[in-house]
Amino acid sequence: MFKKINYIFFFILILLINNNVFAQDKIAFIDLNYLYNNSTAGKKINNQIEDKRKKVNSEFQQGKKKIDGKKEKLLSQRNVIEEVEFKKKFVQLEDEIKEFNIKISNKQKEISKFNNKAKIEFSNKLRLILEDFSKENSIAMIIRKENLLIGKSNLDVTKNILDLLNKKVKEIKVN
Repeated sequence: MFKKINYIFFFILILLINNNVFAQDKIAFIDLNYLYNNSTAGKKINNQIEDKRKKVNSEFQQGKKKIDGKKEKLLSQRNVIEEVEFKKKFVQLEDEIKEFNIKISNKQKEISKFNNKAKIEFSNKLRLILEDFSKENSIAMIIRKENLLIGKSNLDVTKNILDLLNKKVKEIKVN
């Protein structure tokens, strides 16, 4: 009986020792949002997107004023022109509004596509930098900070990656 207990104790001890051996791999984490918002390339992308949004918003405001002006003019002529003519002009105005909405919607889709392409291109460049960084520093795994519950601050390599990213990638070109 005593031999069996010794064997079980020895077996459990070996299992515990083996688990510690596997825990020696280096793990690090990064904050992708911080990299995207604070890197030179990320800031340029954000500025381009913001400029495009402002341009679309400006076009929207101008188009809205133009359509509102036409609507007011048409409503003021309601009692002056014939009912058939009024309905015809009203239908034309509704068609113009639909075309305007489609145009604005298409421009917003273009901005969204640009944003997605830019983020993909940014991620591709970042991935290459992360691969090199992990090889140079013998890091087995780099995890997104968003997916991490708790971790030691010395495992955060965001600042190091930001420096490398700013040195290697000045601008992201999106086609």
